[in-house]
Amino acid sequence: MKAHPTAIIHPRAQVASSVTVGPYSLIGKNVELGEGTEVMSHAVIDGHTRIGKDNRIFPYASIGLAPQDLKYGGEPTRVEIGDGNTLREFITIHRGTGESGVTRIGDQNLLMAYVHIAHDCVIGNHVVMGNAASLAGHVEVQDFAIVEPFCGIHQYCRVGKYAFLGAYSVVNKDILPYSKMSAPRPVDMYGANTIGLERRGISKEEISELQAALKLLSRSKLNTTQALEAIEARGFKSSHVDVLVEFIRTSPRGVAK
Repeated sequence: MKAHPTAIIHPRAQVASSVTVGPYSLIGKNVELGEGTEVMSHAVIDGHTRIGKDNRIFPYASIGLAPQDLKYGGEPTRVEIGDGNTLREFITIHRGTGESGVTRIGDQNLLMAYVHIAHDCVIGNHVVMGNAASLAGHVEVQDFAIVEPFCGIHQYCRVGKYAFLGAYSVVNKDILPYSKMSAPRPVDMYGANTIGLERRGISKEEISELQAALKLLSRSKLNTTQALEAIEARGFKSSHVDVLVEFIRTSPRGVAK
């Protein structure tokens, strides 16, 4: 391990030999850091926190500290972070609540400066969160979603896979997978996230079917139940439409249309 002399690393911390720890950073006793991870200056990583391989943690990041939840009673909850993530300056990632609470972040995500991830959130893979985007407790952001700067997402909401959420959006319902939403309060939908879906290799035929399904949901003046019936009646072939329908059927808060 290559650690600056001013770094404080608890002797019981499990730190791989190829980890780099910068000046004035603090690594707590229940922290695990995987091979190739770089912790830059003035970062704090504490609590029962496991961070995988090849992550880059920028100055003043705060990871694994107690959640901002009045119900939290000091129980040994966790943060689990995968491989290849970039965690920029001043981000905050809080550990979970409850007996088995955990905050999870997958692989290859980019969390920009001042992002806040509250307790018990789940972030998938290849997610991008812009500067100062904030998640309340128990939020789920699925694979390849993009959350633009200064978005605020209410607790227990979900952001579906491949969704694009425009800057300054305030979210209190689930954001549909594959959709493009933007900033009016509440957020409004502008169809499929076509550019993002094309970049991820989804075919034009499947994007066309997603556009049609999203139009039935948001522009047809049908209620959600009627729109789902209309989607099923159309017999779309794309498996991504099936994912969209399942996302809606399993939404505990309702979806933003």
